[in-house]
Amino acid sequence: MASTIHPIILCGGSGTRLWPLSRALHPKQLLALTGSRSLLQETVARVADPARFARPHLLCNERHRFQIAEQLREASVEGATIVLEPAARNTAPAVAAGALLLAADEPDALMLVLPSDHVIGDAKAFDAAVAVAGKAAEGGALVTFGITPNGPETGYGYIERGAALAGADGAFSVARFMEKPDADTAAAMIAKGGFFWNSGMFLFRASRYLEELAAHAPAMLKAVRSAVAKGRDENDFYRLDAAPYEASPSDSIDYAVMEKTKDAAVVPADFGWSDVGAWSTLWEIGDKDKDGNVIHGDVIAEDAARAYLRSDGPLVAAVGVEDIVVVATGDAVLVAPRDRVQDVKLVTDQLAAAGRSEHESHRVVERPWGSYQTVDAGDGFQVKRIIVKPGARLSLQKHAQRAEHWVVVRGQARVTRDDEEFDLVAGQSTDIPLGAVHRLENIGAKPLHLIEVQSGGYLGEDDIVRLDDEYGRV
Repeated sequence: MASTIHPIILCGGSGTRLWPLSRALHPKQLLALTGSRSLLQETVARVADPARFARPHLLCNERHRFQIAEQLREASVEGATIVLEPAARNTAPAVAAGALLLAADEPDALMLVLPSDHVIGDAKAFDAAVAVAGKAAEGGALVTFGITPNGPETGYGYIERGAALAGADGAFSVARFMEKPDADTAAAMIAKGGFFWNSGMFLFRASRYLEELAAHAPAMLKAVRSAVAKGRDENDFYRLDAAPYEASPSDSIDYAVMEKTKDAAVVPADFGWSDVGAWSTLWEIGDKDKDGNVIHGDVIAEDAARAYLRSDGPLVAAVGVEDIVVVATGDAVLVAPRDRVQDVKLVTDQLAAAGRSEHESHRVVERPWGSYQTVDAGDGFQVKRIIVKPGARLSLQKHAQRAEHWVVVRGQARVTRDDEEFDLVAGQSTDIPLGAVHRLENIGAKPLHLIEVQSGGYLGEDDIVRLDDEYGRV
């Protein structure tokens, strides 16, 4: 009987090349880009069969933890372990944390390492490749999945296949790893055959990965081992200890382990894989109309060809354009030739340098209790629309530089203001003076909708002193 496989899902990516839809606080793995489910939900569904897979471990950025937990709840995923990384340290330390947590109970556990933001079109072919990789991993190999190339792509690293592995039909030793090639080198490798794209997905025993780290990256292993040992359960999460994890060297699995081990293996696979690295990729894999356009949302296309047109906000009308990408959200519009969308990061770098917020968050900002949206702002004032989930409540807090006025639009609110506690319904309002200790709670069975008018000399989100918070936020 085949061993149970433990999914380790890496959720720390920022997805800057898919701006303006992907933002730092809501990156691409949390977006529904190819269907009704987010890329994260698709990844989790891929390894949901309890006969083959254990409950997953997800390694994530602390800022995304509540959104990830909510998406797992929406997907009816129970029993997953969400591990919080105190800092970004690339994939090798993240996978080490997963391996150590597994090894505490099952040292030889098989780990399937999956990025949370990839697309896989052929689930049966994926399952077959995992089965082959599992056999190789049970024999001690550290397996990566090599994607059969459909052209001389220069944006991926390559793996050259070596000899076939005994006892694992379909798996091969790795002859060498190749960095991202230039166009001529990529074309030559494709013509020669035996070369595959490096997918960034892996399968190995926890004990073998830790053995290789001990041999090739001992400082990393020591730091992560300390972070796991000193970590703690916190509500629905496992928080790695910050100081040792932040002290860990930052490196990828490829550089830290796979390119150094003598037991690297590759399973060639063709299961409709894409890392969704740019808007041009979504055009390539998307369903096209008769003119070669991929269209999502409120879009009118007239005499347009081979375009990717998407609106998650206002109406987009495209007339007489070819080979172009247009992506509109509620607060930003991207327009670029399809062959220049890799340069979107230049835009997000400019936004960050200018101190703007459009690279960081959308107008609608999700919180564990619900969401808020800034609908107007000016000198000394800001207006927000706040939605609170049934039964949820905000932190008990105060502000040093602003006062607030709350108007209930829909639902039932319970307000704490200093020593008072009172309820409001639609049409009623109250004031929160500067410095008052306050809390907002939804005591109804439906979402609470509220308009908040802020006034003061400084209206930033960091003007919050939390005195009590059931979500563990500082």
